[in-house]
Amino acid sequence: MTNPEARFWPVALAAAAIMLITMGIRQSMGLFIAPIDQATGLGIASISFALAVAQLMWGVVQPIAGAMADRFGTGRVLVAGILILAGGCALAPLLPGQFGLIFSLGILTAVGSGIGSFSVLFGAVAQQLPANRQGLASGIINAGGSFGQFVIAPATQRLIALFGWMGAFWVLAVTSLAALPLIGRVSHGGTPHLHAATPPGGLKRAIAEAFGDRSYILLHAGFFTCGFHIAFLVTHLPGEVNLCGLPPSVASWSLAIIGLANIFGSIAAGYWVGRYRSKLVLFWMYGSRAVLILIYLMMPRTDLTFYLFAAGLGFTWLATVPPTARLVGKLFGTRYLATLFGLTLLTHQIGAFFGAWLGGIAFARGGDYSWMWYADMTLAAAAALINLPIREARMARFAPA
Repeated sequence: MTNPEARFWPVALAAAAIMLITMGIRQSMGLFIAPIDQATGLGIASISFALAVAQLMWGVVQPIAGAMADRFGTGRVLVAGILILAGGCALAPLLPGQFGLIFSLGILTAVGSGIGSFSVLFGAVAQQLPANRQGLASGIINAGGSFGQFVIAPATQRLIALFGWMGAFWVLAVTSLAALPLIGRVSHGGTPHLHAATPPGGLKRAIAEAFGDRSYILLHAGFFTCGFHIAFLVTHLPGEVNLCGLPPSVASWSLAIIGLANIFGSIAAGYWVGRYRSKLVLFWMYGSRAVLILIYLMMPRTDLTFYLFAAGLGFTWLATVPPTARLVGKLFGTRYLATLFGLTLLTHQIGAFFGAWLGGIAFARGGDYSWMWYADMTLAAAAALINLPIREARMARFAPA
């Protein structure tokens, strides 16, 4: 068998490239709200509901895809996910009604991008790499998703300007297929689990024991607020920019800056979880979000304000994922990491559903997002405190990264 250490960069970079495509497409969906509304007259609340369903379905598929990958191998599951993602993007322009958008964007693109995302990729990589390299690998994979947002968000805005929202979706459908050649490297021909034998009782017992653990429940609670925060911003930041009388390019570049900043944040998070307790990393990340939102609410709404706000939030945007995945692995091992971490992602996306949906309701009823900002700030502060009681052993003082 090939030395696991020698596989680090090929496996990590291939998984990161898949994340670049799936997350880049997924995180650009908010840019379509205004064009679809202008073309169809559906209303922002109705389109936001379709994207809220997408947030929820992306989470629902995580533990299911993780369990399928744990049982049948990563390769087949990832191929199915990429094809479903491409199909959802291709169908969206052909089904422009509310139920059509719920089916194409809310279900198909969400399920496809969810399969080609964290739970399956983290689980596959964790089973191929030594324990001391898993944190850094998760950071690199996460950075791939952030780089996808940095590249694909402004590119999508440009595609909408050039070809309209329908043409932009068809280009994204073709783009998603570029992930197919990378799957073989990540699945590694069905590499067996390297770090843990199957525990007695199998998957059912592993899930039951996890939900009987207070630390796992607290981890879910914190991740719920993370999902609320991210979905509200990625869905409604373009609307907030529009309310301030700024051009759409400010929104697309803000999303791109979030992705760029999170590249550094994700790699830093992967490094930090090798040196510090993951729960403390999460405490500082969530706490910083509450502070940044407070500062944003006190600042004038200018291009520079949005870009600085995006850079600050972007550093922790999805950088919460490596410490969360690492905590799950520490608590329960890697044999069922794809499933157990997938369940935390489901909770994350339940929060995301409410973040996207309630943002649309807030705008429809009040004409702005004021009370959502205060709710987001409060939940971020609560998430920081929730992580402190999690059971996690202290790190050795000079532990290797």
